[in-house]
Amino acid sequence: MNNSPDMTARTNVRWTICTLLFFATTVNYVDRAVLGILKKTLDADLGWTQVDYGNIVTAFQLMYAAGYLFAGRLIDRIGVRSGFSLAVGLWSLAAMAHAAMRTVLGFGLARAGLGLAEGGSFPAAIKAIAEWFPKEQRALATGIFNAGSNVGAITCPLVVPWLAARWGWQGAFFVTGAVGCLWLFFWLWLYRSPDQHPRVNAAELAYIRQDPPDPPAHVPWLELLQHRQTWAFMVGMAASSPIWWFYIYWIPDFLSVRFQLDMTGTQLPLMTIFFISSFGGIGGGWLSSHLLRRGWSLNAARKTALLVCSLCVVPVFLTPLVHSLWLAVGFVALAAAAHCGFAANLFTLVSDTVPRKAVSSVTGIGGMAGALAGMLFAQIISRHLQATGSNYIVPFIIAASAYLLALVVMHLLLPRLEPMPLKGGPHAAP
Repeated sequence: MNNSPDMTARTNVRWTICTLLFFATTVNYVDRAVLGILKKTLDADLGWTQVDYGNIVTAFQLMYAAGYLFAGRLIDRIGVRSGFSLAVGLWSLAAMAHAAMRTVLGFGLARAGLGLAEGGSFPAAIKAIAEWFPKEQRALATGIFNAGSNVGAITCPLVVPWLAARWGWQGAFFVTGAVGCLWLFFWLWLYRSPDQHPRVNAAELAYIRQDPPDPPAHVPWLELLQHRQTWAFMVGMAASSPIWWFYIYWIPDFLSVRFQLDMTGTQLPLMTIFFISSFGGIGGGWLSSHLLRRGWSLNAARKTALLVCSLCVVPVFLTPLVHSLWLAVGFVALAAAAHCGFAANLFTLVSDTVPRKAVSSVTGIGGMAGALAGMLFAQIISRHLQATGSNYIVPFIIAASAYLLALVVMHLLLPRLEPMPLKGGPHAAP
């Protein structure tokens, strides 16, 4: 590490790390969103029903829940660099494996492998943010890297139809899956922890480490589940994650059914939705960081940002009732942007209140709750659509109300954002 005096201009290597996390999230969402873009093609080629599709999505969600939970604990043990490398390598192989599948069972198995490996993405990213950023910048950094989910969702409708037209749906799965291998090269080349990175100078390291240090600790899962901080995060994830999955997996179908669009016709609406929503995570993260800089308490800043985002979601219930394609796109885009802002602040609550040694574990527990809720929601949606002839009113009503209900419960669980107390040590927050 460069031992320059503190008066030396501060390096900004942490933003290079944030950029790597952004692209990892982009690849992650490309690989999971391909299925939604190709749904109509796969329905026609392989004879899927809505329930078949729901079961394939459920296989992903079930193993994503397991991956989120166990990856969080694994990453806390082996570190971000090795843990993220393992996750991306495995999910890239699983994504490419879709190209060889022809049955519902085969797709379910490939999807399960993808979910298991992708479960490591957010625990690793949130731990990296906790290691590389002080508290005052974490929400913004989280919003920036989480915007990769929107870029991935934008890229899919642009690239996948072209790949499918040129090499078939098999080629679309294979090529998009292989991109993760390229990212892995740059990650292994550029990532080190802040105190071991050759490009970080003393001034930047001091800035990163400005918050009180955590006591060294191994925190068992059962102890984590005894704390309200963990349950508040679990509630937020269980309410919001299924709605985002709904946008990823069913909005292409909704646009096709409601406005009679083919795969090419949905490209511009989908790109518009996720392009607009990409600003939500950055905006939501900026809002709470801005309020903190203005002297607001951590509790007030984070919860105000969560409330603003929750209110912006509400109009989405009108989406299936309007007759204008672009008005429907506008409602979904606003809700998706608000989701990203909500998620940026929700993930930051973990690093605000949980010791760094347990950040990935708590993120994994919350991610598991979100994935299990998403699995249940996928089953409900698929059966509702099958029974009603693809009537989307009820799913959009649920999407409109979930965030406000979650925020109320989170506030009751955690009226103030207090550090998670550790047994037998200081009770400092990261």
